[in-house]
Amino acid sequence: MPKHLPDPVPANHLLRRLQWSLAAILGAALLWAALAPLHYPTRERLFEFARGAPPVPADVRLTLGVRDVLLLRNHDRKPHVFGQLLVLPAHTVRLPFEQAGDFPFACDLAPASTVMVRVQPQPDPGWSRLRWRLTALLEAIRTLPLQAPDD
Repeated sequence: MPKHLPDPVPANHLLRRLQWSLAAILGAALLWAALAPLHYPTRERLFEFARGAPPVPADVRLTLGVRDVLLLRNHDRKPHVFGQLLVLPAHTVRLPFEQAGDFPFACDLAPASTVMVRVQPQPDPGWSRLRWRLTALLEAIRTLPLQAPDD
């Protein structure tokens, strides 16, 4: 008498398993993003005055405990004003922040002659931390430098 072989698993069952597996992986990633502590190798956010003096952003966002030091670096050939600071050519100035809030700084290269430094408190675990991480990811993608391919 021949042995009875099990029926092959239907394709829709495999697809459903794959969907549930992907949903579980996505859920675990979101849970980690919402609860894991914020660690960064440096607490500095770089703000550069480039050669040829293109306009600088009108808005800079910092987060206490994560990115709470604004690092002003002048790569231009002339000095630039940032608030009451004069950043000389080839110099770097560290500007630390210890309180959350919005701080306007006069800047000779800003579109409206003002750069608003927005310092946010460190987000609590949960939805606010997840929102902070997603916003930081979108900002990093938005500010990626564009480079032409090498010939």
